[in-house]
Amino acid sequence: MRHVIALDVGGTGMKAALIGPDGELLHQDRRATGRERGPDAVVEAILGFAADLRARGEERFGEPAAAAGLAVPGIVDEDRGTAVYAANLGWRDVPLRDLLADRLGIPVALGHDVRTGGLAEGRTGAGKGTDRFLFVALGTGIAGAIGLDGRVESGAHGFAGEIGHIVVRPGGIPCPCGQHGCLERYASAAAVSEAWAAASGSPEADAADCAKAVVSGDPNAVRVWQEAVDALADGLVTALTLLDPRTLIIGGGLAEAGETLFTPLREAVGRRVTFQKLPSVVPAALGDTAGCLGAGLLARDLLESTDPSEVTA
Repeated sequence: MRHVIALDVGGTGMKAALIGPDGELLHQDRRATGRERGPDAVVEAILGFAADLRARGEERFGEPAAAAGLAVPGIVDEDRGTAVYAANLGWRDVPLRDLLADRLGIPVALGHDVRTGGLAEGRTGAGKGTDRFLFVALGTGIAGAIGLDGRVESGAHGFAGEIGHIVVRPGGIPCPCGQHGCLERYASAAAVSEAWAAASGSPEADAADCAKAVVSGDPNAVRVWQEAVDALADGLVTALTLLDPRTLIIGGGLAEAGETLFTPLREAVGRRVTFQKLPSVVPAALGDTAGCLGAGLLARDLLESTDPSEVTA
């Protein structure tokens, strides 16, 4: 059976699948990245995991995978197939596409993790059937994917969708990017966790605990949560003004709070729009499988757009 390899690499773990011609999941697996052993070890872990998946597919289906898709965090140059920078993995200018293609002997597509997850949400998840969408992931940081007619825009330099670095509070909290007051310093899951830990006096408290306290009516939690929602709404309205999406898809850890997030967020965005058309604001549908499913779509797109015999590592 013709199939592809899909790999989604995170800061601490990797999710992988073998995906059939109609998008069916034929096999799934997970492994640690081994980042504590350094950036070279992470690269080798990816290559080894992919090689094992290739062998499993060949044994089970009688033929090797036809292509592979790889989604990674950080700054990604998809045209060159290079992981330009990923602070949590220690990468700088790692030619992952070529390395993986050499190891597997098949064509490989490389994508940014959030854009790749957004591709899956747009085609098969919460944005299915939508011509234009914006997918925003609220995790340790905040990033987005701009969806246009079944594809995701990466930008001229691979930076498209970095909504987390819109400045929403000028002169505010310093951001590792070098600016002050970036959206992700106020509305990411990590930011809410930090604010709630300080407000509650519990160093171990996180964003999920804050959401529970909001539901119970804790006034400090309500304040922390609303400040994050207001910052998020400010950033989103800037994005809506520029992009005019039909659907706004919100995913990532903070979105797991459900209507505790979505009800005040819809209200906050609605209060801020003037001439803009208000898009549908919906939760992501694919959860933590989005990146892996998107990597599979990258691989399948590669096969559809290129004769594999013409693809070189």
